[in-house]
Amino acid sequence: MKKILLVVLLALLPLSINAESKLNQILSSGALKVGTTGDWDPMSMKDPATNKYVGFDIDVMQELAKHMGVKVTFIPTEWKTIVSGIVSGRYDISTSVTKTAKRALVAGFTNSYYKYGTVPLVLKKNLKKFPTWESLNNEKVTIATTLGTSQEEKAKEFFPKSKLKSVESPARDFQEVLSGRADGNITSSTEANTLVIKYPKLAIVQDGEKNPAFLAMMVDKNDQVWNDYVSEWIKNKKASGFFDNLLIKYNLKSL
Repeated sequence: MKKILLVVLLALLPLSINAESKLNQILSSGALKVGTTGDWDPMSMKDPATNKYVGFDIDVMQELAKHMGVKVTFIPTEWKTIVSGIVSGRYDISTSVTKTAKRALVAGFTNSYYKYGTVPLVLKKNLKKFPTWESLNNEKVTIATTLGTSQEEKAKEFFPKSKLKSVESPARDFQEVLSGRADGNITSSTEANTLVIKYPKLAIVQDGEKNPAFLAMMVDKNDQVWNDYVSEWIKNKKASGFFDNLLIKYNLKSL
């Protein structure tokens, strides 16, 4: 019934907009294609045991598909190609990414539903050596970054004196720290809190969080109908407590 009502509402839109909108295509095909990297714990992770995606964002997308009365298909992508996948139409929407001016040049952002800070990670045994952000800003220090992430750009800003070492997916920046090939990396406070539990050798530099940033889904920049629909859905789900319940489920807190 909900799906029929959506189709009727779409029919009332101007034909040129209706014909172009992903929303109409998704409802007609019965399939929602979602691009996701599967390497951002706890937002989107690919479970090697089942080969299925799990996480905060995965729950969000499954709920969106359920609301629309369609099936969801997760399309593998990487951080360096996640934006181009939206631009090329490889998928209808992405799981959450950090809203940046660079991405906004070519892709559209839905309403945000999560806010986080950025923190550095180092080996726990090196915490005395690197007690602050500034201690990592040194020509003798190597900072690892993952190609295509928002942290890759921020590392240049935070550590202009340091050597930056970029790695490509499926490799990750924190793995360079674990192996000793880099002294540190920066990541969202969300992922950092998960990583230090999973990898006890890692530790968060306790010098405060920087760069408050917002997460949102990416959609076609020119498809305002689809963007408005998802953004309104997010707004309603926030009011219903859906996102609050997910924060509890994944032991997260929004800044």
